[in-house]
Amino acid sequence: MPDDDGVSSALNMPLGPGGEFDLVRTMLARWGALAHGVGDDAAVLAVPEGERLVVSTDTSVEQVHFRREWLSAEEIGYRATMAALSDVAAMGATPLGFLVALSLPARWIPAVPALADGIGDAARLAETTILGGDVTQGEALGITVTVLGSSARPVPRNGARPGDRLFVTGVLGGPAAALRDLQGGRTPPGTLRERFARPRARLREARWLAAHGARAMIDVSDGLASELRHLATASNVALSLDVARVPVMPGCTLEDAISGGEEYEIVAALPGAIDPSAFVRAFGVSLSEIGIVDAAGIPSVTAYRTVREARVDLGTGHDHFRS
Repeated sequence: MPDDDGVSSALNMPLGPGGEFDLVRTMLARWGALAHGVGDDAAVLAVPEGERLVVSTDTSVEQVHFRREWLSAEEIGYRATMAALSDVAAMGATPLGFLVALSLPARWIPAVPALADGIGDAARLAETTILGGDVTQGEALGITVTVLGSSARPVPRNGARPGDRLFVTGVLGGPAAALRDLQGGRTPPGTLRERFARPRARLREARWLAAHGARAMIDVSDGLASELRHLATASNVALSLDVARVPVMPGCTLEDAISGGEEYEIVAALPGAIDPSAFVRAFGVSLSEIGIVDAAGIPSVTAYRTVREARVDLGTGHDHFRS
């Protein structure tokens, strides 16, 4: 039956015959009530009154973002979805749902139920829904997730101003340390592997920071050093980083924490003091003050071992196209 706006109220529409639709039916069976409105040509969403639509898309490709020997199919689906959700988190937005496009080699078809389970698990943890997508053949597995969210006041990365304090959620370095072990043929310790295979988009945490006045935010997907440079460039400001205050995960190095990517923690610039203990009480996640916005006009990031002493080379973060 259609709703008042003419949109079908059924959870999903019946699908016709064919191999592609058989794969979609397989995924829908795994997702259950997590999937809404799948089967039509496009998804229809209602954005809450007074809010703006926030959209981001992210692609994970076999042998570029993951290797099958390192992760289960369920972890691959979960991880690709969380990476996309993190981009919406960085804007302080609430996800309304997401679309999934799969480029699927024949050898991956038996793993479709497990991929769907991972995607569904991410949707469940993010308290959002799967709205549809696409399935096509490909030479390598590719997962493209497009997230649609909303916010009354999206937080950009270009809002940092001189005098703002820089904060980061959580602890850093786990994915980089786990990746080093995997590349060396070693099994990472459980806590490090968990950070690599099962990251969490800081959706609620970022909304808390936005509500407490964050003027600029960015997620740590390509490494803290890279993301601070992006924030400095977008905001046209100079940043100072106190590396002694960077939260390093046990078993990791400072280099892991500064240069390692795929963290999905949030860096925020706030104009005044906030209470990190209130953040910890709310989410069970740490919030660390790591630096300050110094001046406007010349984008830069300067790192110190202690404030204003012993400069430190930040190195570089991840760049997909750097040779």
